[in-house]
Amino acid sequence: MAKRPTIADLARQAGVSVATVDRVLHARHPVREVTALRVHEAAHAIGFHEAGLVQRRRQRDLPQRRLGFILRKPTQHFYQDFGREIEAAVNAAQAFHGTSLIEFAPSDVPGDLIALLQDLGGRCDAIAMVAPDHPTITAAVEHLKAKGIPVFSLLSDFAAGVREGYVGLNNRRVGRTAAWMFSKAAKRPGKAAVFVVSERFQSQELREGGFRSYFRENAPTFEVHDVSMELETPEIAYDTTLDLMQREPELVGFYVAGGGMEGAILALREEAEDRDIVAIVNEITPESRAALADGILTMAVATPLRLLCQELTTLMARAIETGIAETPGQTFLPFDIYLPENI
Repeated sequence: MAKRPTIADLARQAGVSVATVDRVLHARHPVREVTALRVHEAAHAIGFHEAGLVQRRRQRDLPQRRLGFILRKPTQHFYQDFGREIEAAVNAAQAFHGTSLIEFAPSDVPGDLIALLQDLGGRCDAIAMVAPDHPTITAAVEHLKAKGIPVFSLLSDFAAGVREGYVGLNNRRVGRTAAWMFSKAAKRPGKAAVFVVSERFQSQELREGGFRSYFRENAPTFEVHDVSMELETPEIAYDTTLDLMQREPELVGFYVAGGGMEGAILALREEAEDRDIVAIVNEITPESRAALADGILTMAVATPLRLLCQELTTLMARAIETGIAETPGQTFLPFDIYLPENI
């Protein structure tokens, strides 16, 4: 029968003294978080019989953080996945014991978002949200900043110079990447449509700009054609896509720079059987994954949600601990590219 690991074995594995292990186990004196973490990891590595006690003692000494998140579209798979990844990242945080408060905005109307922002501002230490760039939202963020509550922009930047930081993709680069793939996949030059929504989401503006700039520089034989949608709903995207394919014989494909891709995919399934249509969307969901597998879509550019949430929780905790940054920054994450051959 194997000998059960002792405190001396645990101290040796962790590279600390027996006295330090004793302090971690019995909370006799404060121990630095990095040291407690080392003892915790060593306890699990050697199968120390009181590893659970080490974890409980360590968690008891961690700072308590309440983190608020405002997302969009609660019925969409993407935002459902986003919420789950947020909860997992907060629960797995090593430097603090966190509680995640996740709200899904009923609309993109600034007033609705401000109400949620103010509510979470009274209950949370830091907030991250997906929102359009609007002056009234900027004012609300500035008000929270004055109270010492940092606000981060997610996926699409807003309140530049006021918000604590942006975490998401480099959306201009996403647009240029979509254009590069489009130009390589198209069977002939023609009209390249880009779907945009007339709202204040910087992400869509930057993607459209990147898409256009690539064609101007590298593929001038293509004509980029704007397709505006009042709302980024699947129903509107469906009608818009059908109308576009029926009235534009020179159409060689399109890029959905915003939402509503589910409707565009449905329209493609119905109308594009005899046409070589290049179709590029953002984010990987059950609908886009199935469309890639069926050869309906050419490419999907996706946000690495797990990496984003891990990075975000670290930044939020740091902002709480060190205070509001003098120079707000941007954290660009590498995006994932899904093709029919790698899903």
